[in-house]
Parts: sequence; structure tokens; C-alpha cells
Amino acid sequence: MARNKYDIDEDLSQEFDAKSVRRMLGYLAPHRRRVAVAVLLMIVASLVSLLGPYLFKVAIDDCIPRKDVRLLAVLAAVLVAAQAVNALCLKIRIKVMNDIGQGVVYEIRTDIFERLQKLPFSYFDSRPHGKILIRVVNYVNSLSDLLSNGIINLVTDLFSLVFTIAFMLVIDVRLTLICMAGLPVLAAAVLSLKKRQRLAWQDMSRKQSNLNAYLHEALSGAKITQSFARADENQRIFSRLGGMWRDSWLKAVANLFLIWPVIEIISVLGVCLVYVSGIVWLKGITVGILVAFIGYVWRFWTPIQTIGNFYSSLVQAAAYLERIFETIDEPAGIEDAPGALALPAAEGRVEFRDVSFSYEPGRPILRDLSFVAEPGSSTAIVGPTGAGKTTIVNLLSRFYTPDSGSILVDGRDIQGVTIESLRRQTGVMLQDSFLFAGTIMDNIRYGRLDAGDDEVIRASKAVRAHEFIESLSAGYDTAVNERGIRLSMGQRQLISFARALLADPSILILDEATSSVDTETERAIQKGLGELLKGRTSFVIAHRLSTIRNADRILFVDRGRIVEAGTHEELTAKRGAYYGLYASMRSFD
Repeated sequence: MARNKYDIDEDLSQEFDAKSVRRMLGYLAPHRRRVAVAVLLMIVASLVSLLGPYLFKVAIDDCIPRKDVRLLAVLAAVLVAAQAVNALCLKIRIKVMNDIGQGVVYEIRTDIFERLQKLPFSYFDSRPHGKILIRVVNYVNSLSDLLSNGIINLVTDLFSLVFTIAFMLVIDVRLTLICMAGLPVLAAAVLSLKKRQRLAWQDMSRKQSNLNAYLHEALSGAKITQSFARADENQRIFSRLGGMWRDSWLKAVANLFLIWPVIEIISVLGVCLVYVSGIVWLKGITVGILVAFIGYVWRFWTPIQTIGNFYSSLVQAAAYLERIFETIDEPAGIEDAPGALALPAAEGRVEFRDVSFSYEPGRPILRDLSFVAEPGSSTAIVGPTGAGKTTIVNLLSRFYTPDSGSILVDGRDIQGVTIESLRRQTGVMLQDSFLFAGTIMDNIRYGRLDAGDDEVIRASKAVRAHEFIESLSAGYDTAVNERGIRLSMGQRQLISFARALLADPSILILDEATSSVDTETERAIQKGLGELLKGRTSFVIAHRLSTIRNADRILFVDRGRIVEAGTHEELTAKRGAYYGLYASMRSFD
């Protein structure tokens, strides 16, 4: 798909979405008591900090002319106490809001990761993983300061603005009206800039996502890059994407700081106008009134500037919130049906009834597929590439949902049982042997977390992995790097095989499970599987005769239909489609 490209911008063209912001605020609801405490502390801090200019007015107009040293000392003590209270309130508020902000960030990140765990394969197949990772890490991190400081500062700045205006009105109504004359100009500037800011931050978000996607791809394919001497080309692409991100960031920041100089210019002009009005035009303005009022004028514009910065931060965060909540709201695709029941211990009878499926509308992969696998039987699924073999076992594991028809396990339609109970009884060994960071013991135990060491070792011996594991420096405690890159592909597959067998499933699926195992190792595996497959229903997709020949039944699938079905001997005797495949496989096996 076109969107599965690192250089394709995501669609972020929608208008500012207040719903996303309200939804983010909803995460604060469980913390509302502590938020209320923080707000109260900031209100107290705002009130006591506003005492300063008024105390200076009293000192200049009353204490100094009368040489009232005692009252001056009292005013000084009150000012010091007010500053101490202000500092204490700020310290407590910072701690409380940081705790709340980081808690909310944790909750949002947990929600997005939980949703990612439930999304279908198609979601990950259609997006670069780097663009998914940036949502979980960078985008969520970007909300931290907004939640820890921005929102609470907005509330307290609004209170501070109201208190400041009240103090200004008490001192002189005329000067207050003159000071507020610049507000309409500021409002017009904000309205004219808001769209430019939103579009700039959305574009920066897109370019950052593209760069992250390519970085993830380049690191994952580092071996291929060096094998094909493509480092220079990769550097060129990275430089281009990095340059686009840099340019978009500079543009976004330039738009962000457009509000600040507008406020600075208006506030300075306001102060000049207050001075001129107080000295030249208005009567009854004392030095103390003028000094105190100028102090309040600066306090008047400071919260306005902070509110303007908050709006810019909110515009920036909104671009990230769109992507975060888009991921959280992504339909799981495959979920438990209402009233779904847990699948009881399965005997392993599997039946496909007229199953049809397509990944894209109008391009069917399976067409009215029907077959039955009896409990304990082994079924090999063969056919040309793209015939639908892997799709069959993916449907059985409910990684996808059939377009029509039904799949039954022990007579129960798997659409009516819980996904977890079905997959716990369905062991899957895929061609891509993924190993997690940790020890070999941990990776095998991933199949059943409560398994003991002896059970892990028994499963490893059954698939003939025990010998090579014991030969490693730390045996089963050998650390495995991400994806197990220091192990051969065959060794990784043996570990994955042991993991699948440890799960002790009633139904075992092997999808090209021995494709990277040498012939001698595969023979050893076949001996070990003989006992372990007893009592299990198994489905094997393979291109090796040794894996297919011993199956109880072979299904030859072509163009989404079962063309032939039978044992190896029956199908070779027919000299049909399977015989042609058998002849070609025999020449390479």
C-alpha cells in the first residue's frame, strides 16, 4: 500500500480538534483532588505575589513622606513572608503536578500499547513500524510538559489575571482601561496566526514520523545495506528526510514565537502609555500609584503571554493527540463476540465449511474451502506460492476472519469462542523465528510461562535443540540479543520449535517450520516429533518431501481451492497436480 512508505506523509489536514483535548483532560479526572490542591496552591501563590506592588505604593506614598520606619519594617516583613509563601506553594505545586503529569503520560502510553497488542496483522503490514513507535514514545512524551505544567498554569494564570485586574482597578480605574486598550489588537493577532501555527506543527509531525520510520527501517536492514554497498544511498535518503524535518521544525518554531513579540510590543507600548497618561494627562496620580501600577502592568501581560504560549503548545500537542487517539481507537478487527465462551480442552477435530476469504475486496484468496482434520491427525498443505496455504492456518488461529463460511474446532464455531482460549490450544511455529531479548530459557518458556526448567529441557531435547544449547557458553542461560542475531537461522527455528511444543497445544501449526534447518537436523526433528505429535492435530506447510510424506493427509491447494486430497501414495498414483510438485521437489530434496 502507498501508506507503507517512510516518505509518504500521514494525513493530518483536519482542523483543530477540541474533542481530542477534552479526551486528554479526561485522563486527569482520577487525579482531580490533587489537581484541585495544585490549583489552590497556585491561587494562594498568585495572591501573595500580587501584594508586592501595593506594598511599594504604601511605602512610597505613606511611610517615606512621614518617615514611618515602623510601618516600613512591617511592610518589609509582610513582603518577605509573602515571597516565602509563594516559593513554598510553587515547590509543592511542581511536585504534585509532575506526579500527575507523568501518571497521565503512563496511562496514555499503556492504553496505546494495549491497543497495539490487539490490532490485526493487517495494521502492522500496512505501516512502517517506525511510524508506530513514534506514536508510543515521542508523541506521548510531547504531552508531558503540557500535562505537568501547561494546563495547571493556564488555570492559575487566568486567576492571576483576574486578581491583577482587580488590584489595578483598586489603584486607578483610568489607568486600567488605558492598559487594556491593547487587548483587541492582541486578539486579532492570535486569530490571524492560529491556522498557520496548526499547519506548521502538523507538517513537522509528519516529517518527524517519516524520519523515524526510515531510521527504523535502515537499522533493521543494516546487514542488507552493507551487503549491497548501499550505505551512500541510505545516507542520501536520511539526509533528505532529516533536512525536511529540520526545515519543518524551524518553520513551526518560527510560527510559535510570533505571538511572543506581538505581546512584548503591545505590553511595552502599554507601559509607555501609562507613564505618559500618569505624568501628563491624568490628575491625582502619585509616584506610589505610578510605581505600583507599572508593577501590575507587567504582571497583567505576563499571564497573557503564558496563555498565548499555552495555546501554541496546545496546537502542537493537538497534532500528536490526533495520532495517539487514532491508534487507541483503531478497530481491533478481531475481537471476542458478545457472549463468547472459553474453548474447553480440545480434542482437536478441525473442520472448514465453505470458507472464503480475501485480503482486499474483489481479490479472493480462498474460495469455498471445505475439509475435515480428525483429532490426532497430521495434515500437510502444499501448493504453489500464493495459493492460500498460510492463509488457511492464519484463519484457524483467528488472525483473520473469514468473509463467509465457518471454521469449527470440536464442533464449535471458533467465532463463538474467546480468542485467548483458542490460541492457548493452538501452537504456531512460523517461518520467521522471532526471539526476544533475554536468555534461551526465557525464550522457550515464552510458550508456557509456568513451565519448569525440566519441562523446557525436555521440549528442547524432543526437537534436538538441547545439544547445541548445551554447547553454548552459558547453556540455557545464554543471553539472546534482539531477534537472536548471533544464532544461526536454523538454531533460532529449533528454539522456536521447542517453544511451540512446550505450549502443549491440542492443535499444532508448522508453517515452513523447517525451511532453514539442514537435512540432518530435520531428520533428527522428525524423530523427536513422532511421539510428541501423538494425540495432537497438526497442520504442516512445507516444501520438503520428508516433512510432507509422513502426513496422514495431504491437501493440494491452488488458487484458493483444494485441487487434490489424499495420502502421499494416493496422490502420486494419480499423477496429477501433486505428482508434478512431488517430482520437482524430489529433484531438489
